[in-house]
Amino acid sequence: MSNIRLLTVFITYILLCNHSSGQNNTPQLHTNSIDEVISAMSPEEKVYMVIGNNNNVWRKVQGVGSTWQCERLGITPAILDDGPAGLRMPPQRDGDSHTYYCTAFPTATALAATWNTELVKEVGLAIGNEVLEYGSDVLLAPAVNIQRNPMCGRNFEYYSEDPYLSGYIGSAMVKGVQANGVGATVKHFAANNQETNRKDINEVISQRALRELYLKAFEIIVKEASPWSIMSSYNRINGFYTSENKDLLTTILRNEWNYQGIVMTDWVSGDDAVAQMRAGNDLINPGFPAEYAYYHYNELLSALKDKTLDEDILNRNIHRILSFIKKTPRFNGYIFSSTPNLKAHTQIARNTANEAMVLLKNKQETLPLKKTRSIALFGKTSYELITGGTGSGEVNYKHAVSLKEGLKKNKYNLSQSVENLYLTYLDSIRHTDSKNKYVTMNSAEKIITKQFIQKEVSQSDIAIITIGRISGEGEDRNPENYFSLSEIETQLIKNVCDAYHAANKKVIVILNIGGVIETASWKDYPDAILLAWQAGQQGGNAIVDILSGKVTPSGK
Repeated sequence: MSNIRLLTVFITYILLCNHSSGQNNTPQLHTNSIDEVISAMSPEEKVYMVIGNNNNVWRKVQGVGSTWQCERLGITPAILDDGPAGLRMPPQRDGDSHTYYCTAFPTATALAATWNTELVKEVGLAIGNEVLEYGSDVLLAPAVNIQRNPMCGRNFEYYSEDPYLSGYIGSAMVKGVQANGVGATVKHFAANNQETNRKDINEVISQRALRELYLKAFEIIVKEASPWSIMSSYNRINGFYTSENKDLLTTILRNEWNYQGIVMTDWVSGDDAVAQMRAGNDLINPGFPAEYAYYHYNELLSALKDKTLDEDILNRNIHRILSFIKKTPRFNGYIFSSTPNLKAHTQIARNTANEAMVLLKNKQETLPLKKTRSIALFGKTSYELITGGTGSGEVNYKHAVSLKEGLKKNKYNLSQSVENLYLTYLDSIRHTDSKNKYVTMNSAEKIITKQFIQKEVSQSDIAIITIGRISGEGEDRNPENYFSLSEIETQLIKNVCDAYHAANKKVIVILNIGGVIETASWKDYPDAILLAWQAGQQGGNAIVDILSGKVTPSGK
């Protein structure tokens, strides 16, 4: 059957299902048992219940996706949205002139650096409240893979290289989110430790390493926090796609750990829908293009009819999905307000950023600042801090506080000539590539001459240099331009330190990063180094809280 014909048949069938009034005695999910509802389903309805839906028309907001609805049987959709550092939701809605924003919290690695499960639970409560009040049902977070590969582009979404820490921080996040009556999704199960070739890579792992390292955080969270859902990963483990691996999804996850929720795929994951059903991967998220869903629909329906897919297996998976749907706010008639308490959540973001930051070096008590009022602020990232990474970890926030803004709010005087130099540079970058919203973050550092630096020494009490890095989903970081400082960055640090030290003045370096970078070659130059992570929308204020001594750094 051609794609066009299959598409036509598929859409026609869905329209009939969702708009048919049905008979008075048709089982309804609200009033009948799940088994009775499943028994009333046609083969076609059973198939589409295990295939996710990208066209989120239910609330006129394009979410990441949803489960299917069937009005005939009283089955509502569950709305799925991303959010490891805050709810990822478009700020615009069809037919609505209002703009809706979410809170950008510190990224997962920063949260783990707090070692504070109660604080992380508070973050989860805030994120879960935004999920609830903006009309979503399930947050596709947290991500708890260990940071095995230091160059993994998605490490900012992951908590730690330590599975124990990741497990208990992740449990706190899940408990906080789900206390709102919405679901959390623990991902990516399992061993999704690199982004390069993530759909093709085969992770060869011994059973001991798998159990003690790669699965341990997931095990802790399943047993401690009972997440509503788990998302299988793209990669293979020892030759098998995780979404098609019965040993992983059934023997370990369900039989050994007694997991009761659903398992869903990541978008466009695996290559055999029948194998996914048999393995215990309940929901297949179709991804893009939409033809992917139609392909699975045809594949599963044919397998069901020719008995290569046991109907009992399909019924089992549907039972889990319907149990999952019955817990959602949408199914239970919750009327979302679209007005979460963003002001309170902003304060939580700041408190968390404060506690996450790590003081790596503090020679001769450079910090907190004493009798310092005038500052020369170097580094383009000082003027546009990086709140978080790219991809599904992004958040549409209203405003992010830069270091420049945070310092000025606290009555520090900034060198106007340095500020003008960087703002002009950033404007020129944006002018040349206005379509790329990350262009200022990914661009090279501004070259600053020794002569310019020397002029600033007499005009300021101290110098601060911010070094920034951004990465994201789908691509690992290049060691040459991410792990190592560029020649321009290294020279900037050295030249500023030489000039200020000659005048008996000090230099502080701020690291606005989501993963590890090299410090050995330059750490001896500055007097203090503050690891600020990617600290969310309150990063600028939180850094100044540390610099000024309002907050004592306690991150680890």
